[in-house]
Amino acid sequence: MEYFYFDFKDTGKQDSRALLTSLLIQLCDQYDSFCEALLRLYSAHRDGSQQPSDAALVQSLKKMITTAGTVQIYLIIDALDECPDTSGLQSSREKVLGLVEDLLELHNPNLRLCITSRPEIDIRTSLEQWTSESSYLSLHDQTGQKEDIINYIRSVVYLDKKMKRWRTEDKELVIETLSDWVDGM
Repeated sequence: MEYFYFDFKDTGKQDSRALLTSLLIQLCDQYDSFCEALLRLYSAHRDGSQQPSDAALVQSLKKMITTAGTVQIYLIIDALDECPDTSGLQSSREKVLGLVEDLLELHNPNLRLCITSRPEIDIRTSLEQWTSESSYLSLHDQTGQKEDIINYIRSVVYLDKKMKRWRTEDKELVIETLSDWVDGM
């Protein structure tokens, strides 16, 4: 299982290159047989004195996945919505969505992808295009999720040492106000 979290606070974790290099390193760390593909990439780029292109990184990742045999590969891409979607040239998010499409086009039965995101329109459109209705799950509209968030807010407000001193009316106002924002989570 390989995992990558897009983090809006860390610009080093906001693009396809960061995702690619992280997945390649994690795969090699878990499976010695994949190190050969990374070694070939290293050698092809003057023993590391040149940076490989994103395309070369993608090719290495695809090679690892296609030569994995019966090894189950689980790639978890978390918080894709935190990958910037800038206008103009191809955005980082568009590149990541393109990478996901490339991986899906491998039709590898041992590859599993789990992608989490807020329901941004570009991400949702792409994911719905690539998956059947039975293979994706949107928690955005689930009442259970909303109830969990509201219960969490309520527990923080009533258990926090500083908030315990607040008047009940103020606590309830905070809970009500934050609960109204839950739909945007």
